[in-house]
Amino acid sequence: MAEIDDSTPPGGSPAALADRYGRRAGRRGPRWLYPVLLGVVVVIGAVVSFVTYRNLGPPPIEGKQVAFRVIADDRVEISFEVRRDRPRDAAFCIVRARAQDGDEAGRKEVLVAPGERQTVTTTLLRTAKRAVTGEVFGCSYQVPAYLSSEPRPSG
Repeated sequence: MAEIDDSTPPGGSPAALADRYGRRAGRRGPRWLYPVLLGVVVVIGAVVSFVTYRNLGPPPIEGKQVAFRVIADDRVEISFEVRRDRPRDAAFCIVRARAQDGDEAGRKEVLVAPGERQTVTTTLLRTAKRAVTGEVFGCSYQVPAYLSSEPRPSG
């Protein structure tokens, strides 16, 4: 049995392999580059996560219809619950009534005074035709001036 010489790699000497495949490249960049790039990626990921949470997370104010009652062909009473994260601030909600065919029969903006985190408000809504349901369209802290309970400046 013949002995195998382990000093020479298959295919030739190291010099022959280097001539055939090229020399091995040196370091590709400074050592500080990789941690800095990792830090940048982590910061970008944190910013994207924060923005996503702000846009898709729980809303700061939310209105939900609790009950409605058709009083007459031209009136609906709507009770709705408002949950908010800033109970010291006034807010307003838009409520609407819908007719049998799906059309909006009436709409009203309701001021929600500062109070508890969770409040139930009831309002009477006039409609253009007989409504079959009442609902909360949306709520906001940006109360229009004509709904505000604060006096307007004069002068």
